[in-house]
Amino acid sequence: MKLLSRDPRLICELAFRPLALVFWSILGAKALNNGLARTPTMGWLHWERFMCNLDCQEEPDACISEQLFMQMAELMVSDGWKDAGYEYLCIDDCWMAPERDSKGRLQADPQRFPNGIQHLANYVHSKGLKLGIYADVGNKTCAGFPGSFGYYDTDAQTFADWGVDLLKFDGCHCDSVTSLADGYKYMSLALNRTGRSIVYSCEWPLYLKPFHKPNYTDIQYYCNHWRNFDDVYDSWESIKNILAWTTTNQKEIVDVAGPGGWNDPDMLVIGNFGLSWDQQVTQMALWAIMAAPLLMSNDLRQISPQAKALLQNKDVIAVNQDPLGKQGYCFRKENNIEVWERPLSNLAWAVAVRNLQEIGGPRFYSIQVASLGHGIACHPGCIITQLLPEKVKLGFYEWTVTLKTRINPSGTVLLRLDHN
Repeated sequence: MKLLSRDPRLICELAFRPLALVFWSILGAKALNNGLARTPTMGWLHWERFMCNLDCQEEPDACISEQLFMQMAELMVSDGWKDAGYEYLCIDDCWMAPERDSKGRLQADPQRFPNGIQHLANYVHSKGLKLGIYADVGNKTCAGFPGSFGYYDTDAQTFADWGVDLLKFDGCHCDSVTSLADGYKYMSLALNRTGRSIVYSCEWPLYLKPFHKPNYTDIQYYCNHWRNFDDVYDSWESIKNILAWTTTNQKEIVDVAGPGGWNDPDMLVIGNFGLSWDQQVTQMALWAIMAAPLLMSNDLRQISPQAKALLQNKDVIAVNQDPLGKQGYCFRKENNIEVWERPLSNLAWAVAVRNLQEIGGPRFYSIQVASLGHGIACHPGCIITQLLPEKVKLGFYEWTVTLKTRINPSGTVLLRLDHN
């Protein structure tokens, strides 16, 4: 069974060779039990903003190089990103040399990463940050660099030896659904065997979905987070498509998320070019409600103060990182308004009211407080604070009253409901 190509990244090639797998017992398994990602992963990932730019002659500040990641590491510390919780500095595709070394190990491109990945990991660790890296389950990465098929143990050990803390494992150039699933499982085992704590970020359901329904019990057992849908682009259309897919499929995916394993709707593109201010607020608010990994893809060297403040908003990050670890969901859609909610620890709730309309001006929307949080969020009363677009203490609301919000076109109002 040949996998069809997924534009713009290709899948196929490989002659199928079954992998001999040693599986963990799954009795009583809930999520990958490596002690990691107990709350959604936070950090920075190069792909959406910098893609596969290899031209360090013409674009030395934008090519995928040691210099780029060292600059970002410095800024993550000096500009408050680390203090806000953004911990992982992640390399995506295109870091590799075109060939493995004489011992079959992956190696960094010697021109763009002259000191190698271990040196970069040491530098990142010296800043109190963690390093993420990228590989592929097939025989090539999506950009055509060496894949990990047939080298899972070697690559896992190489990453551990280098001091890598996260692996993003893509799904290009794999010949069958079986080898795709087996490869994702095997790499999970291989990473575990190294003895190093390495967050495992999968794209397994994304590549499986065209062929059959993902088994999320399996996926959450092997992965710390997993991509379900297409790559994010720096456009409002892309964000809308991700949210639409999520609401359509939420019955399948919401309950499988929790400490140790998360649905990943892909990168935050806040601070780039494609989203208006209200649309950036919507992405931040809904990624917090969805308990999504917060992996920014932007240029921290030239981000606006407004976008920076949004991404570093401690109240919104606290919703995303809530230790209860429950993913939120859309529970009402009417008149081009969506209402999302998420249970939080200490009986609190987060509520997002999203305006789907993209014409006209701000709209008012009223909702009965008694309908929020399965009727218990404000029973008999609660203190409501608006977190986005700006923080406003709305005060005490009794269970029987109506809450009125004002939402800009394509914008979202994010609220927190706390018992007093």
